[in-house]
Amino acid sequence: PGHHMQMAIAIDQSMPFLAKSFASNAAAEGWALYAEALAAEMGLYADDPFGNLGRLRDELHRAVRLVVDTGMHAKKWSREQAIDYMVATEGVEAGAAESEVERYVVWPGQALGYKIGMLKLQQLRRDAEAAFGDKFDIREFHDRLLRIQSSALPVIEQEMRGWIDEAGGER
Repeated sequence: PGHHMQMAIAIDQSMPFLAKSFASNAAAEGWALYAEALAAEMGLYADDPFGNLGRLRDELHRAVRLVVDTGMHAKKWSREQAIDYMVATEGVEAGAAESEVERYVVWPGQALGYKIGMLKLQQLRRDAEAAFGDKFDIREFHDRLLRIQSSALPVIEQEMRGWIDEAGGER
């Protein structure tokens, strides 16, 4: 659901070309993962436990990616350590883990964007909810977030915190 919304915004003719043409990996993938969790929060899986199980499996996969990518590039894990971790933690076949590990080898840090982006967006939302209290409007939060979605996470955080600080206490 997250990427669908991003694509709908990207074809909006009123959006500046650069704003809809370039996306931060962490912002784009973070929004996508955030939107998946939002669907569960909204109760969309209430009658679909298998769908929710699939969502949770995918979320686990994103978390495992973060550990494996960091392990390989910051902790000097071997290829075999990374594969073994994925097999043991995620329960995937060795061949699938090998394919994923090869991706992380040639694209360091890309896999981190999913979970890091989601966690940042969730934190910004919690901060906005705390600042606005009963006047928090999730639709306004999402609209503001999606208007600046192509920015890097630090820019998104700065913009959203500016809105939270400016309007949070005055609403």
